Amino acid sequence: MGTKIVLDTDPGHDDAIALLLALASPEVEVLGVTSVSGNQTLEKTTTNALKILEFVDRTDIPVHVGCDRPLVREQWAAAYVHGESGLDGPDLPDPTTKPAEGHAVDFIAQAVSEHEGVVLVPVGPLTNIGLLLARYPGIEERIARVVIMGGAIAEGNVTPAAEFNIWADPEAAHRVFTSGIDVTMVGLDVTHKALLFPQKVDELREAGRVGGLVAALYDFYHGHHQRMYGWEGSPVHDALAVAHVVSDRFLQTEHRYVEVDIGPEPGRGRTYVDLWQRSGKEPNCHVGVGVDGPGFIDVLVDRLKSLK
Repeated sequence: MGTKIVLDTDPGHDDAIALLLALASPEVEVLGVTSVSGNQTLEKTTTNALKILEFVDRTDIPVHVGCDRPLVREQWAAAYVHGESGLDGPDLPDPTTKPAEGHAVDFIAQAVSEHEGVVLVPVGPLTNIGLLLARYPGIEERIARVVIMGGAIAEGNVTPAAEFNIWADPEAAHRVFTSGIDVTMVGLDVTHKALLFPQKVDELREAGRVGGLVAALYDFYHGHHQRMYGWEGSPVHDALAVAHVVSDRFLQTEHRYVEVDIGPEPGRGRTYVDLWQRSGKEPNCHVGVGVDGPGFIDVLVDRLKSLK
């Protein structure tokens, strides 16, 4: 089997597509999915993860329920992007399966203890991972790598300073970035250069059940990006993080020092990336600085078309 991963997620349209990409990629083995509040409430994000796994008949993959609120700050959902369900667009039936027993944090701890080389792929707020590090001191040594979708070098999408996932729980993000774990940050600087365009979505629309699902997700999700940015295509943020675990050929990174702002607004949640190494501090993160957007999208679409 491929690289063993735990997908920590708050589905979310791009989260759902990231999960589907992981399931369609033989290079990775999904040990489990852990839910967290973020794009919507914990109840809704957990339900959405179950819905997607049922849709593709992968109920063998457990879904463990995680944290229902950030470590410190108030809870806040991105319904303006993902709708009231968190997956507005397609009409997915309510799941018949239930979440697995045991908290997400305990499941992750068990997974990294039982398996060598587990990669954590958190594509929502980092609450579960931050709590994991607090609850299980020394577990850093068992985690091979953390590939995060979140942050940015010099922009924001929820405030002028901050990307949503980091802003939603900056204290948890701070703990992860200062943990000493091998961290990769797949931020807005690269996800905004890897757009999925309607022409490619039309290929998926004609490709069967899963392609039709992704197209329906995209149709709703794309409306937000058209309104906010005026773009002809939309980023599939979280799928790019999964793609980087599948293959390192899409993303160009630089090893740099990153600090998370845990102070008050307006800087709260910003990721300060020391691109020019002016701080004198040791690098703690592989930061995405360039991307083969068309190459990523071609692989994403081909993999999604392979799911029936």
